[in-house]
Amino acid sequence: MKTLGIIGGGQLGRMLTEAASRLNISTIVLDPTPKSPAGQITEQIVGDYKDKEQIKKLAKATKFLTYEIESANAQTLKELQIKGIKINPAPQSLELIQDKFLQKHFLMGYGLPVPDFTRVESEKDVYKTSEYLGFPLVLKARFHAYDGRGNAVIRGTKDIKPALQKLKGTELYIERFVPYKKELAIQIARDTKGNMAVYPLVETVQKNNICHQVKYPPSVSQKIEKEVTEIAKKTIAQLFGAGVFAIEFFLTTDDRILINEIAPRVHNSGHWTIEGCDNSQFDNHVRSVCNLPLSSPKPKVKVAVMVNILGTRDGQVNLQGVEKAEALPGTKVHIYGKFETRVERKMGHITSYGSNLAEVYKNALAARQMITI
Repeated sequence: MKTLGIIGGGQLGRMLTEAASRLNISTIVLDPTPKSPAGQITEQIVGDYKDKEQIKKLAKATKFLTYEIESANAQTLKELQIKGIKINPAPQSLELIQDKFLQKHFLMGYGLPVPDFTRVESEKDVYKTSEYLGFPLVLKARFHAYDGRGNAVIRGTKDIKPALQKLKGTELYIERFVPYKKELAIQIARDTKGNMAVYPLVETVQKNNICHQVKYPPSVSQKIEKEVTEIAKKTIAQLFGAGVFAIEFFLTTDDRILINEIAPRVHNSGHWTIEGCDNSQFDNHVRSVCNLPLSSPKPKVKVAVMVNILGTRDGQVNLQGVEKAEALPGTKVHIYGKFETRVERKMGHITSYGSNLAEVYKNALAARQMITI
């Protein structure tokens, strides 16, 4: 039995634990919420992701260490790595990606395509930036931003003060607003020897900066698909460590490809791979961080649609409709085991698959309508 420690016990930790179990690998998760989604199916240390002593406790109990959340304590992980603890993806990658401004600088330094951006430290800087980047702009927090939290769109000078007020108290940078026609995403697994398993490109549908749907295959040309995949491989080659890395892209209205964000972990846009590929992103993440050979990432379905089950109210979970939804052809429902629902909180997901996009898409949406939570 090999043992894998996972910092974070949310839905990603749960699905990593399920994948590890299939490989006969035992897991322990670190999460501040008692009976977290992952903690319901494996051993859990109750503690904060940043707690140095709790992370050291997890490391002492495990042979390999990974994380499913980007707010993990990168500095502590770097210290443990120096002492010989096997941590993947490398803490250096986590540290880089935690700072979105530094992440953009890093990518630009390797000639990778990113939106125009600059650091801002004052209201005066925002006005000055608007003079040469123009409107609209996106004011962003450098740290601790996810699912659209930490962003504010500035469409004109009247929006500058409210945007600064919204993001008050955090370090900021600005990006030029990207006029795009599609958002795309890809996952790439890399093992400790540098071998890569590249998952198919997908199209994502975002609302309020939260992923609602993922579609495979994406409705883009083979040329675009090849170009995005090559950019993704070049990007991953610059990062450190083994594991699954996810990259989100904008396909602009004039057919340029720009990197939006990178995640050094398994990702929402790759959940469809559980049913849709020979081996899921979770399988290959566990394999790569536990020093096992990678397995095939090839799709085994012609079409797949993943729909997130997002909370529509605040309160205790009252789950209904799963059996009815799973009676639909080629439809699987994943519920994460969270006890409280909140508006737009990720509570689960649905994957429908088959050979006809219209039918698969119809089934995925119908399944979502059948489920209340």
